[in-house]
Amino acid sequence: MKKTLIDVIFASEKRKNMLLLLHEGPQEMETILKSLKTTRTALLPQAKILKEYSLVTQSTDVYELTTIAKLIVDETKPLMDMITVFEHSKDYFASHKMEFIPPQLLKRISEIGDCEIIEPSLINTYEINKDFIENANGSSSLFFIFTFVHPMFYQILSDFAEKNKDVHVIISKELFEKLKEDWYEEFKELIDGGKIKFYICQKDMELLSLSVSKHCFVLRLLSKTNEFSNKQLACFNPRAEQWSKDLFEYYLKDSTAISRI
Repeated sequence: MKKTLIDVIFASEKRKNMLLLLHEGPQEMETILKSLKTTRTALLPQAKILKEYSLVTQSTDVYELTTIAKLIVDETKPLMDMITVFEHSKDYFASHKMEFIPPQLLKRISEIGDCEIIEPSLINTYEINKDFIENANGSSSLFFIFTFVHPMFYQILSDFAEKNKDVHVIISKELFEKLKEDWYEEFKELIDGGKIKFYICQKDMELLSLSVSKHCFVLRLLSKTNEFSNKQLACFNPRAEQWSKDLFEYYLKDSTAISRI
């Protein structure tokens, strides 16, 4: 029985990913195999189907989208990107609050790509994401949103200040009061140092934290039951960086700079 184009495109992960890859331009088979992390034996039958349905052409070992495929992928890529986002993280998003994301960014959530869900063990609940720290060390600017006090809050920000990073931190009104009460000296030192710019957000922020560096961001969300969750959503790609910066800017518009306490 002949497949429909919908089946050809969506019924196989390899076919879908090959079309998305070729949307960037013609590719040699060896490049395709490396990008898709698969073998020639596994991919060739899927490439054959794409050719049979006039979606892909082949010249020696180079594959390219047909005009028909380009038109189809142009229209379906946003949907396929959205599917990619939720493919491995749908359970996480389903069990955590997403209301903190404004509608205009929720529509663009496909930009964050394929993210990794990290769940530290109980003993490592507050361990800093090592990939993020490594990435941050190579970034000139860093952006954070915090609504809770991380045990390494002072140490992390002090280290970034010493490395002359351009650091911007948005905190909730409740966290501002908490820091003044329990971390006064440390908080004052960071503010007086002038290298870290703090802001108080005047609106409610229903998330735990957002950390943004070059080509990377890490999110900690509140659970649907409004409880602390140690799970982290980590995304590493250029488009994810822009999306997360726009999220930071959304809350910055309703924030006031803290110059002293």
